[in-house]
Amino acid sequence: MNKEYQAIAQNGLWTNNIVFSQLLALCPLLAVTGTATNGLGMGLASTAVLIMAGLSVSLLRNVITPEIRIPAFVLIIATIVTIVDMTMNAYLHDLHKVLGLFIPLIVTNCAILGRAESFASRKSPLKATFDGLMMGIGLTVALVLLGAVREILGAGTLFANAPLLLGESLSFLELTVIPDYGGFLILLLPPGGFIVLGLLLALKALIDGKAVKPQLVDDSHQHTEYAFTLNTHKADRAKED
Repeated sequence: MNKEYQAIAQNGLWTNNIVFSQLLALCPLLAVTGTATNGLGMGLASTAVLIMAGLSVSLLRNVITPEIRIPAFVLIIATIVTIVDMTMNAYLHDLHKVLGLFIPLIVTNCAILGRAESFASRKSPLKATFDGLMMGIGLTVALVLLGAVREILGAGTLFANAPLLLGESLSFLELTVIPDYGGFLILLLPPGGFIVLGLLLALKALIDGKAVKPQLVDDSHQHTEYAFTLNTHKADRAKED
């Protein structure tokens, strides 16, 4: 993997993560991440849209004129979301019922339109597809992580109902992390999403070294410079008098 593809991967997974850096897709993030299973389902659906949208826009970038590019991108994304929505309704009906309206609302996700405009419309199909994959994985990790924290602390389980929603082949994911746990209801409700998201954003800021640290400002040099300037000004005034 050359440096350009490494930069694309790092950008999508961490540096420019859709959730933790761009703070986009917060509506589905907070609404469907009551469990890690729902977060995984929503993340995979969004990843499929990001990949296909990036590839489609890149292939059509020399055909779509600049004047109509935004309506054209929205139409492409809406078509892809409709295909994903109908596919999930047919093959993952239980998960589709849980995620509900938030699947069609992927059309309004600013991150998808933003990547189409800023990256896919300017790059080759391979790079656009890879960028969609990395952005999608970064979004999926954020959704699953938020859902996992809320589910473990709120109900003591992890990937609850995974066989029902994602198929029996993923039944091994369903775990009871804290046996006989009474639960912490607020973490499963919308306020819990805001609380956990804030903590995760703070953690990323610490890892990136962006935490604000108070520093004592040594202004002795500034005082000395000011005094020298003031004395020089007084001496010039005395000569003039």
